[in-house]
Amino acid sequence: MNKLNSIKSTNWDVIVIGTGVGGATLGHALAKAGKSVLFLEKGRVQLKGNCDSISGRYAEDFFDTEASQPENSHRDILRRAGRYWEKILEVTSDRPYAFSPFIGEGGGGSSALYGMVMERFFSEDFNVNSYFNDVKGANLPEAWPISYEDIRPYYVLAERLYRVRGGLDPLRKPLLDPLINPPALSKPSGELYDFLVAKGLHPYVMPMACEYVPGCQECIGYICPKNCKNDSSRICIKPALEEYSTELLEQCEVTHLEATTDRVTRVWCKYGQETLSLSADLIILAAGALHTPAILLKSKSPTWPNGLANQSGMVGKNLMRHYFDLYCVDTKAKVSAATLTKQIALNDAYFDDGHKLGTLQAVGRLQSPDVLVKELWQEFDRKGYPIIARLIRSVTPLITYIVNRNISQRLILTGIMEDIPYEHNFVGVTGSENDIKIHYKISEYDKKRISLFRKKVKELLHPYTFTFVKNAENNERLAHACGTCRFGNDPATSVLSADNRAHGLENLYVVDASFFPTSTGINPSLTLAANALRVADRILLSSEH
Repeated sequence: MNKLNSIKSTNWDVIVIGTGVGGATLGHALAKAGKSVLFLEKGRVQLKGNCDSISGRYAEDFFDTEASQPENSHRDILRRAGRYWEKILEVTSDRPYAFSPFIGEGGGGSSALYGMVMERFFSEDFNVNSYFNDVKGANLPEAWPISYEDIRPYYVLAERLYRVRGGLDPLRKPLLDPLINPPALSKPSGELYDFLVAKGLHPYVMPMACEYVPGCQECIGYICPKNCKNDSSRICIKPALEEYSTELLEQCEVTHLEATTDRVTRVWCKYGQETLSLSADLIILAAGALHTPAILLKSKSPTWPNGLANQSGMVGKNLMRHYFDLYCVDTKAKVSAATLTKQIALNDAYFDDGHKLGTLQAVGRLQSPDVLVKELWQEFDRKGYPIIARLIRSVTPLITYIVNRNISQRLILTGIMEDIPYEHNFVGVTGSENDIKIHYKISEYDKKRISLFRKKVKELLHPYTFTFVKNAENNERLAHACGTCRFGNDPATSVLSADNRAHGLENLYVVDASFFPTSTGINPSLTLAANALRVADRILLSSEH
């Protein structure tokens, strides 16, 4: 019997849909405990040795706008680079348009592209209403159904698993645990660090899931070619395949789940030209905050007329994405090609005069100026502003020169601010070629917070000269999308229980960022890993009884 026939005929202990941080970490933990695990990944998996895979550079560096069919060429390049290559429909404005979000699709999911920051949420992040009790129209819970102390031991385990290096945030040091020592600060990072300390602020070395091998280029936004980035493929999928009873099907797209009133019975997939029907005792859905709700909504049946696990009507609702802006700081010590730049962070503006804002952290290197300018005019074009697009394109050399002058050799920081969940911000399905649609409108409350955060960051950096790059209002920034299958204690207002099991279904769990009831102002990866380890313990404990 060949491998595929064996996979099809097996009733697995566990099927994991998606190989990002949540799914890979949980699948690895269950496999380590003796469960037979099948991973399904829609994209390509670098571990399989694809010789035409793209690593070490942004996919856009390989785009050829003069190609006879650039769209097809670009899709192939994105696929080879572990990027999401299809388009989703943005339906918020009067001018709906399609775009490919900058998220991962392939081995490791978005962690193959991530900036490797693996940082704990604040303890206050789990108690929501203490900061947002004056928000009108928001769909905020009073608190997460778990506390910081519930997840703290799993934070420790996740930091060890992903080999996180860094310093400890002075503002919450008693609630943190030691990490592997990080490399020394580069001159630009050290200069900014000393400046912030002299102002009475509290910078620290960011916790990074990075090995810092010789020649490390901090691979932000693309696949690492040096086995230096500790993504979920390297840390969980590879050892699971090598050491435990696991299998992996890459380029296998899950279309829908089949279920009775209380159990998922089949997982339906497209695999090449074949339609597969697979079964397992336990189904782990971890396809990301866009695809997970889409799969559930497409799993309609007479038993589940509104979509699977959607008795509350919350599947796809409460989309959050974080608000990002860039600050390109002109330090005296200049950044070179060999300089480590993604090193320091600052949380002095996380809580400010009763407001909850966000974090400021180094972001690493951006794409080349010519690629950034090309993306700028292409963005105007797809959003329905062809005249502006043509104008920018006509003066591309000048704008490229200006962009290069304002970002080259500078230390680039990003402000990451928490956004608030609203039911009218959602992920839906269209049934057409662009299968997924999003609607996301920034509330007046969040607009005021964005303005306040920008003002605060500028005060923190004064008197440094910096170039401000406005990004928070751009709905294409979905790298930290979350919230679309929230967990909670009440089945009427949430999709999942506190153990991440779908309400009403005894064998379906969701462990990607869909489960977040709030986005917080911190990178999500470590919490995804820690929560997956927590859920693994809950699953294994329940299977013993």
